[in-house]
Amino acid sequence: MALPPQFLEELRARTPIAALIGRRVRLAKSGKQWKGCCPFHGEKTPSFYVYDDGFHCFGCGAHGDAISFVMQSEGSGFVEAVEKLAGEAGLEVPRASPTQEAAERLRIDLHGVLAAAAKFFQRKLFAPEGARALSYLRERGVSDAMIAAFGIGWSGDGRGGLATELARADATPAMLLEAGLLRDPGEGQAPRELFYNRVMFPIRDRRGREISFGGRILGDGQPKYVNGPETPLFSKRRTLFALDRAREGSRAGADVVVAEGYMDVIALHQAGFAGAVAPLGTALTEEQLEELWRLSPSPVLCFDGDAAGGRAAARAAELALPMLSAERTLRLASLPAGEDPDTLVRRQGPNGFRAVIGSARPLSDALYDLIRESHGDATPEQRAGLRTRLMDAAGKIADKSLAGEYRRVLLDRFFAARPFRGAAARPAAKFQRRQVDEAETQAERARNLVAILLRHPDLLHDVDEAFGQLVLPDALAALRECIQDWAIATELLDSQTLMDHLTQSGFAVSVAEVLSHFPTPLPICASADAMPAEAEAGWWEIFGLMHRKRLEEEVEIAERDLVAHFDQTRVRRLLALRAALNALRESEQG
Repeated sequence: MALPPQFLEELRARTPIAALIGRRVRLAKSGKQWKGCCPFHGEKTPSFYVYDDGFHCFGCGAHGDAISFVMQSEGSGFVEAVEKLAGEAGLEVPRASPTQEAAERLRIDLHGVLAAAAKFFQRKLFAPEGARALSYLRERGVSDAMIAAFGIGWSGDGRGGLATELARADATPAMLLEAGLLRDPGEGQAPRELFYNRVMFPIRDRRGREISFGGRILGDGQPKYVNGPETPLFSKRRTLFALDRAREGSRAGADVVVAEGYMDVIALHQAGFAGAVAPLGTALTEEQLEELWRLSPSPVLCFDGDAAGGRAAARAAELALPMLSAERTLRLASLPAGEDPDTLVRRQGPNGFRAVIGSARPLSDALYDLIRESHGDATPEQRAGLRTRLMDAAGKIADKSLAGEYRRVLLDRFFAARPFRGAAARPAAKFQRRQVDEAETQAERARNLVAILLRHPDLLHDVDEAFGQLVLPDALAALRECIQDWAIATELLDSQTLMDHLTQSGFAVSVAEVLSHFPTPLPICASADAMPAEAEAGWWEIFGLMHRKRLEEEVEIAERDLVAHFDQTRVRRLLALRAALNALRESEQG
């Protein structure tokens, strides 16, 4: 019975193969894979590996997917194995109609047509008429081994040679049209070969079967590259060039790397980067990202180091955000200006590209810079817009827990990039400068610290000890004592609740004076609208202006605390302290 390929792919995706095989084989985690003793031949040393989408025994050669495992381990037929797995996955096995059976027979026939076409193109490459194409490949540094591995060929002149050759294998013009090898010019004219005078690159599915071709013209003609049209076998948005080879490479531990074109991928494989793939002349699609994540939880997207590369990276990041989870993310790498993977490995060898992969940044880190570069942050208006864009980006992540982590990371970067400088760090007016009394300056800084805590009393848990050691004017010292007593007695550190308590305790006038914008305006980190990370970083920076040594001690304490007990609260505290200390150092250097 012929079954729709989409159904079989859905069945495989819904069947956790490690759990399935784990019923019969004791598996142990080995890197990204699992391994155990092969159930198909007696062995004492494990050589049976289970991947995300299949298994392979390096001892006896047994391999396959979830369906194959049930067939081999239970002696089931294909239909029986499918029905068993479908029942466990909650899927109903479709019953093929005569139309569907005919379509499946056509698919089988088209695979044969394309395989025959690939052999025809390969023979042409090494024939006299393919000499120019072969010379081009060798000038680009492509070895004969890579030519054979990728099945690279030469189309010929497009004057009917392909159709004549395949007719001997009973392939009709209609089948060649259906396979995307011929094109119909219309107006009653005979079909013509789609590819002529082009270097031919077979496009294969994840199992290594030809499903289409890409062709590169020699010389200056346009378009430089042509891919086959959409067919029953080939969908451009669902396919990645060299996916079949990258599957094997990733199983052996290679990084999955997305380059731009055919020659980049071939050059990378030749240099030892066996996980390289490429989209087919278009930007990445959701379907291609899904394929990448089937190979690796964190593939590397490699972009040119120019403006176009930056835009491509931003588009890929925006596309990926709704699809991220704790188990799958991306890494982004930038090539040196003027280089692509092909030229880089030819000029600098494998180590040059290995350095590019080594410098790849997690998406959570790269996303901030991508948004900042496209939006700018030179003015208050741009800063406000940037913060909105960052929050919008985090909000696109469907996984709410992960979205919250991204939101915190992006805001930490936002405030650390341009931290609040404090009143003393603002540039003085150039036309006149008055002498500022040191005691007056310290009193104003103390007022700012109290104002921040009035608006953000939840910071008291982290700053209470430092706050208690400040030397304050009498009015502020009394206000501090009331605030600290309230914090000990209450569970919810809420600003409005604190204000009500201070008013009832007779401190209404003191609170009004602290929150006044006279004699100098309060910093933005003391406003009710300031984000928690902004308020915390601002508090510690102003505190550092008053007690630099104590701030440095707080940083050291926070670092030791984070090493001993890692959590996001401690991470945020350390980031705020470091941002404050860095801001002080920048002010001193300035």
